[in-house]
Amino acid sequence: MASKGNTALDKGIPQLTDAFVVIVKTEWNARITDELEAGCKRMLEMNRIASETYIVPGAFEIPFAIKTIYSAPGKTSNAFVAFAAVIKGDTPHFDYVCKGITDGITQLNLTLDVPTIFGVLTVNNEEQALERIGGVHGHKGEEAAITAIKMIAFYRGLYQ
Repeated sequence: MASKGNTALDKGIPQLTDAFVVIVKTEWNARITDELEAGCKRMLEMNRIASETYIVPGAFEIPFAIKTIYSAPGKTSNAFVAFAAVIKGDTPHFDYVCKGITDGITQLNLTLDVPTIFGVLTVNNEEQALERIGGVHGHKGEEAAITAIKMIAFYRGLYQ
């Protein structure tokens, strides 16, 4: 069972300058991923951090998109945020997609020089997803933005 959100997460948000975050989200379950993105952008804007969003067809494509954006000439980012809402159905497809996106984001965090934040909802039904975009479980889009900010500060504390 999920906790009611990390209420301490928004305490002590570092103040950053010249930070840029790339958001990659899916077309699937747009009602949910659009709100994840909106919450993330709200929090980034409150902290004066620029962002850009890319849209891919599904969750499985997110790691490829992030790796490609990272490697593209002239593209820079201090962090990536991945948003998807994978809702369980009647087939094992849910398990394969969840494992693929989790493994892909883990691999990105081990190979890229910038963090990739896991903003992927893996839920049993739409109600559980809605509880995580401003309901009883907080707003996972806002939490992802705060995590990105803290990871950028962590990295800069070590290397700059």
